[in-house]
Amino acid sequence: MRVYKIISFSIVILLIAVLFAGAVTVPAAAQTDTVQFRYNPQHTGDYSPVAGSETGKLTWSFKTGNYVGGAPAAVNGVVYIGSDDGNVYALNATTGAKLWNFTTGGYVGSSPAVVNDVVYVGSFDHNVYALNATTGAKLWNFTTGGQVDSSPAVVNGVVYVGSLDHNVYALDAATGAKVWNFTTADKVFSSPAIANDVVYVGSLDNNIYALNAIAGTKLWNFTTGSSVFSSPAVANGVVYVGSWDKNVYALNATTGAKVWNFTTGSRVFSSPAVANGVVYVGSDDGNVYALNATTAAKLWNHTTADKVFSSPAIANGVVYVGSFDHNVYALNATTGTTLWNHTTGSRVYASPAIANGVVYVGSVDHNIYAIGNAAPAPSQGTSNAAPAPSQGAPPDVLVMLVFVGLIFVGLVIAAYAVKTYRY
Repeated sequence: MRVYKIISFSIVILLIAVLFAGAVTVPAAAQTDTVQFRYNPQHTGDYSPVAGSETGKLTWSFKTGNYVGGAPAAVNGVVYIGSDDGNVYALNATTGAKLWNFTTGGYVGSSPAVVNDVVYVGSFDHNVYALNATTGAKLWNFTTGGQVDSSPAVVNGVVYVGSLDHNVYALDAATGAKVWNFTTADKVFSSPAIANDVVYVGSLDNNIYALNAIAGTKLWNFTTGSSVFSSPAVANGVVYVGSWDKNVYALNATTGAKVWNFTTGSRVFSSPAVANGVVYVGSDDGNVYALNATTAAKLWNHTTADKVFSSPAIANGVVYVGSFDHNVYALNATTGTTLWNHTTGSRVYASPAIANGVVYVGSVDHNIYAIGNAAPAPSQGTSNAAPAPSQGAPPDVLVMLVFVGLIFVGLVIAAYAVKTYRY
């Protein structure tokens, strides 16, 4: 009888372990994290259904050694950002504490892409870097013939990026080996967008190019009236892009034929965002525009006090964008009315990124700001910022340890019962 009780008890232990495993789920990778410039390879800038910031309340700021002009990438609780001080920084997304920095040989205006625990970013030292996302250790670098201000896009194991040496490059994401390059007639500041195995990118030679993503061959080009700094966005078979000829263009993604153009009051450096049938874009005339994506009809414009180089980001019916008037704005996506604004110490030409209810954005005042709903934390300076303290084992590890422990106890008891029965 005693043996049966022991065996029954061991079975109960094993059942508890199974029920525990079923009741507690291991957290999946966050669905609200940014992985590359403009959120996705198509560069739509639409973060929905990611929660944006409901208030302009400052959560933290981190001071770098120079301008911060690139957009951050927020992944798995870490914010990755470059600075014109030559560094790529990894910051705790909740506190702003510095986790690591990697020093390049030039300005870093390129926005990092983070894919499979690797950070890809360009530098004015002519290089594209791949860094370990956890440690900041360099995995590889590829040297182009010019400065790299373009932001990498990573799709299907290939890194696509432009260089001021006039080329667009495709690099093997694992090794950095060149897959192909396509030569334009001038500098490439524009960041490639990828959709349906086609690379879309602008050049200062006034053109927008469509390239075969596998071979690098030109499919078509569309010539605007001036330089194209803007990065294309691709949605529903249409390419949207700005030009310094003051226009925003909509082009057929397959043929390059012009669908429409909308003329602003000045140059368009900003990269369009597309969400719910609306194109959002800034202009040097100081306005943020909302345009019907099909007809180019103006739905609204919001006037700031200075140029809008910043590329809008959209989340749940709110447009987030910076201005040279020192402000970061949250605008109602339907009406353009101001929901809130946060004033930094200088011009904001960086593009916001959004993750977990927080807007992350850089400023010419050398800071990166976290604006949102998390609890405030003190600013983390360059010299005294330290890595966030260890929070212990992550929840999925604890779950596994308890689960294994319960199984082990059950097996030991069962083994004891068998031994007792035999002897």
